Amino acid sequence: MPSDLAKKKAQKKKEAAKARNRPKKADELDGEGDGEAAEGHTNGTDSVMDGLCKHIDECELKKAEFRATTGVLSSHPNSTDVHISSMSLTFHGQELLSDTTLELNSGRRYGLIGLNGTGKSMLLSSIGMREVPIPEHIDIYHLTREMSPSEKTALQCVMEVDEQRIMLEKEAERLASEDSECEKLMVLYERLEELDADKAAVRASRILHGLGFTAAMQNQKLKDFSGGWRMRVALARALFIKPFMLLLDEPTNHLDLDACVWLEEELKTFKRILVLISHSQDFLNGVCTNIMHLNQRKLKYYTGNYDQYMKTREELEENQMKRFNWEQDQITHMKNYIARFGHGSAKLARQAQSKEKTLQKMVASGLTEKVVSDKTLSFSFPACGTIPPPVIMVQNVSFRYSDNSPHIYKNLEFGIDLDTRVALVGPNGAGKSTLLKLLMGELLPTDGMIRKNSHVKIGRYHQHLTEQLELDLSPLDYMMKCYPDFKEREEMRKIIGRYGLTGKQQTSPIENLSDGQKCRVSFAWLAMQNPHLLFLDEPTNHLDIETIDALADAINDFEGGTMLVSHDFRLIQQVAQEIWVCEKQTITKWNRDILAYKEHLKSNIEKQQHDI
Repeated sequence: MPSDLAKKKAQKKKEAAKARNRPKKADELDGEGDGEAAEGHTNGTDSVMDGLCKHIDECELKKAEFRATTGVLSSHPNSTDVHISSMSLTFHGQELLSDTTLELNSGRRYGLIGLNGTGKSMLLSSIGMREVPIPEHIDIYHLTREMSPSEKTALQCVMEVDEQRIMLEKEAERLASEDSECEKLMVLYERLEELDADKAAVRASRILHGLGFTAAMQNQKLKDFSGGWRMRVALARALFIKPFMLLLDEPTNHLDLDACVWLEEELKTFKRILVLISHSQDFLNGVCTNIMHLNQRKLKYYTGNYDQYMKTREELEENQMKRFNWEQDQITHMKNYIARFGHGSAKLARQAQSKEKTLQKMVASGLTEKVVSDKTLSFSFPACGTIPPPVIMVQNVSFRYSDNSPHIYKNLEFGIDLDTRVALVGPNGAGKSTLLKLLMGELLPTDGMIRKNSHVKIGRYHQHLTEQLELDLSPLDYMMKCYPDFKEREEMRKIIGRYGLTGKQQTSPIENLSDGQKCRVSFAWLAMQNPHLLFLDEPTNHLDIETIDALADAINDFEGGTMLVSHDFRLIQQVAQEIWVCEKQTITKWNRDILAYKEHLKSNIEKQQHDI
């Protein structure tokens, strides 16, 4: 039973909550709902469910039409943990999950991993849209897409939590009137204090600052931001609200290394339920307390971060294979004995019958399955031949977008050859992607000159390359259309197969593929250009960990040069021989490795937070 002191504290906070729960004024209601499609925030009350369609974008709703999810809540309805048994999930008739268990415990941060196309994002969507029986008192925020353009500022969008506050206050009143669940009530009051208007502006500003927004940008209208920055605003809202269950699908995709480091530090203190899909081993190591592995239509659970998962899984699989081999040896021995002595003397025949019964019992009790390894990929970029250096010369180059805008770069001097292996790092807006566009010739220098060998072919991979795919075509038809001189369809199938797209995936419409599978189509398209230089701008977005490792191997085996922009510390560590920092209108070589650069960013963040 709660103590008298706890009851008094709860009653006092209940009265404060009632005072805050007032009708909205007309001017507060005016324009309400701008940008709501960015949120996937739901709870079990009818009022919020009635407006669910406003919070889920049309693409998610379309997917839901082809999705079927079943499961039985096996935890107590008032529990803060979620245990759902006999869970199944199908999409377009394809079974993604079959008779498995979903276990999400309060206070745990789960990394959801698995190969591209196994259904990770689909599982998150089915949870976010409450297609499985999540208890009503557990509110969910599923970050699905960027905020819609509007006249509101970034800061205003983050602070718009009236609906969330009212929902929490109603739940607190209900629990207080029942005079029970005191611990849960304290949690609700703690969250209400976090959303209090007096503290809200400071918290919202701190979160936006951590995600790269300057003070001026925080007061800039959403309609003036790109989709990537509006995605950051949606992420800031999710962090600001602190729902009981937070679902994040590749939250680092639109972030630079600085913001990735800040987000890692922020999420590692999340106290409720976090489910995170990420391709970054480094990020999973820093944030997660548990790993959920989606494999062969089942969810398997491991304690610890990604490195601990890999160690535990390796040990379990080694023991499993030992058990499997022992059982197979026993079965072979017994079968041979039965075949040899089953019709011999009475004594030998009895022994053979005994072994046959033992064999039947082993089979009936269930034999150990053979370990099935994850599919391994082997990316490759074709041999490009040699070009005499220098391949590209940058001479005294300066650049700015207009006469009235500040310089992005001033007086750059460097060369690129076929042995170049460079990672470009630095904050958003410093000009990493701009530099690649200058080298490609998509932008022209304001001053200076960029000289390129007349024979050089450059292959550029960027975040929007998948948007150029023709979604109604299959990967095979798309590649044959892009390269009409290539007549052998079977040979093209082999090429696409190297990038992990096999069987029906090659002949189904591209629109039915996962985001990661679409990226693989783009890589196959890029390799067919036979480039001398690879310019890779955030190539890891939507790829699974196994594909990123295959990409790293392909880059290391590539004969040509590579310039890489990435927020994936591990990929940079695997392939980069040099690290160039783009900052303050120039490029500076970092003389230590990328992990030392990460520690440098961490110390800067700690210093900034101390100054605040």
